[in-house]
Amino acid sequence: MGYPDTFEGFRIADQKKWTDFKKEEFKPKKFGEHDIDIKIECCGVCGSDVHTINGGWGEAPLPICVGHEVVGKAIKVGDEVKTVKVGDRVGVGAQIWACLKCPQCKSDNENYCPHQVDTYGAPYPKEVDPDETISQGGYASHIRAHEYFVFPIPDAIPSHLAAPMLCAGLTTYSPLVRAGVGPGKNVAIVGLGGLGHFGVMWANALGADVTVISHSPGKKEDALKLGATEFVTSDKKGWAEPLAFKFDFVLNTADATHTFDLTEYLSICKVNATFHQVGLPDEPLPAIKSQMFMSNGSSIGASHIGNRPECLAMLKLAAEKKLHPMVETIPISEEGCAKAVSGVSNNKVRYRYTLTDYDKVFGS
Repeated sequence: MGYPDTFEGFRIADQKKWTDFKKEEFKPKKFGEHDIDIKIECCGVCGSDVHTINGGWGEAPLPICVGHEVVGKAIKVGDEVKTVKVGDRVGVGAQIWACLKCPQCKSDNENYCPHQVDTYGAPYPKEVDPDETISQGGYASHIRAHEYFVFPIPDAIPSHLAAPMLCAGLTTYSPLVRAGVGPGKNVAIVGLGGLGHFGVMWANALGADVTVISHSPGKKEDALKLGATEFVTSDKKGWAEPLAFKFDFVLNTADATHTFDLTEYLSICKVNATFHQVGLPDEPLPAIKSQMFMSNGSSIGASHIGNRPECLAMLKLAAEKKLHPMVETIPISEEGCAKAVSGVSNNKVRYRYTLTDYDKVFGS
């Protein structure tokens, strides 16, 4: 049937066969007056995609098309859309709808809306879509999104570099700015991967002194290139002792926190500073005792993506300072999708993949 009645994408039908992508048609939600249809140009590959299709985060509604780092061209806009016009290059991140009426939404915390719809794998409320359609993501020909979650992409940022900013970038940018990171602050970024390399880039651009803590000594050169001033390997006994009380904010981007000695990581916080999580492992955190926080009044927290103002500010910062993430591209196909998610799962990528060449598969 094809657009606008159906979209086409690469989907997974069995979490036990999570690299077995099949190209097929699916029906999007009913088009609304605030909706925008985007013909996708490229899509970043996120760890969330892997955790979803392989069952690491539990069951998912199948079949599913993942991908929530989407860049493309607006080809249809609803009658009430004010922020985007047909032909604009735009992006969509990990959230595609919220009520925009609750206290969270009205305080620029729509990323914590209790009624939010994730970009893939979430049902729309009946009042928005009578069929309660399950959202489908960006390994696809098109995506339909509410205008509030569609972001203009600055001309200075190439599409394949902008795509991973829309989830990984925003997920790290938001907690840094909410923590007041800037000149005179000491920040530690734990883990130098898809999330961590963005954390280093943003924290440095915001004016902080940045230390990377990693178990991979071979990543030191990349860390310094991205703006870190120090690199600490955490694979040696006593690594944390010289860092006691050093950091105003610790951003943990690793998804291996269940293997950490949390006492060591909390010890590097200044008094009342936070060890903040954006890496989300499949396994639960280690056992926690209240006494672990008493030596410096530290705390542990986490956050979910970011809001629209933060996303727009992040893209502006990246454009003005010419901040480019480290991205490898893979042409989209059944084999390309499998290669990308396998590479993320096996930590083979430095540091993000973007799926490209959509026109060759879906047509122009």
